[in-house]
Formats: sequence, structure tokens, C-alpha cells
Amino acid sequence: MNTNELYPIFLKVAELQVLIVGGGNVAIEKLTFLLKSSPNANVTIIAKSFISEIHILAEKHKVKIVKKTYDATFLTDKHIVIAATDNQDVNLQIYSDCKVRNILVNVADNPPYCDFYMGGIVTKGNVKLAISTNGKSPTLAKRLRQFFEEVIPDDINELSENLNAFRQTLKGDFNEKVKKLNELTKGMIDEKSKL
Repeated sequence: MNTNELYPIFLKVAELQVLIVGGGNVAIEKLTFLLKSSPNANVTIIAKSFISEIHILAEKHKVKIVKKTYDATFLTDKHIVIAATDNQDVNLQIYSDCKVRNILVNVADNPPYCDFYMGGIVTKGNVKLAISTNGKSPTLAKRLRQFFEEVIPDDINELSENLNAFRQTLKGDFNEKVKKLNELTKGMIDEKSKL
């Protein structure tokens, strides 16, 4: 039985330097996905040419467009790189250049050359749910995202704010606070399981 051994994390991409290499349909898909979840992401996108949608999206966000051919100097001070060109040789060169520099890299549609995948994401206020199929089926991740967008209540953000306010009033050490919050929220799960 295959297991998904990926470790999910939520990155503050507004504080990191993200580079996307490519200016076509794959690049706009990756850029759109990133900005939908993190509108203030700090992104540079480089390519010899760009489809018009990239220019439109870049104007709405803080995306820096560089009209040049890729070379490894663009990796300076980058934390995350997405290779999204239509040339696999260039994508694999980007991968190699990133690995030498210990930069996290995703080569679009090529799972063996990815340090991370861009899975399905559901966001409702402060609540964010990430979905991974271990790179096996982006379509399944998309369908699961749609499902969870429907079943997670729209007022979940209010609940998270109220729980945070309650957490701030709790006294005691970390373990005592966790125990009290677990007791309070356990009822939520019990109620849902009765449905």
C-alpha cells in the first residue's frame, strides 16, 4: 500500500522570494493558484515572452515581470522556484540549479523533479485546508477542494476568532490550555459525527 509521506506546511510567501520561470499557460496556472491562496506573495516571473493574462495578474499583485531568458543568476536570494516552461530541458536545468543551491523547486507536471506539490486549497477566513494526492491526481485534489468548500460552513471564521479570544483568557501552562481547548472543541466533532 502506498502512503503519502509529504509533510504539509503553510508558508508565508509574502516574506519569501518566489520565482516562476515561464510565461505561458502552465506559468499562469501556477501563478494564479499561488496568488489565489496568498494574494501578497512576493513573486518574480521570468520568460522571453508572456501571455496577456500574466500581465493582467501581475498588475493586480506585487509580481515582478522580467522579460529575459533563464539563467542561474536569477536564483540568487530565491527560496522557492517553479519551473513552468514548455521546454523540459530548461525545466530540468532549473531543477539542477536549484538542487545545487538548496532551493525548493517544483517542475510543473513532473513529480520526480518536485520538492513540493501545489495541492488543492480551501480557504474560509482564517481556516485553510490543504489537500494532496501525493502528485498522483491533481483532478482528484480539485474535486476534494470543491467538496470541502461546500461542506465547511461559511461562519467557520467567526468560530476560529471566538476560539482564539477564549484561548487568550486561559490560565495555566501549555498542557492545561490544550486540554481545555480540546474539551471545548470535542463537542464540535461529536455533533458532526451524529449527522
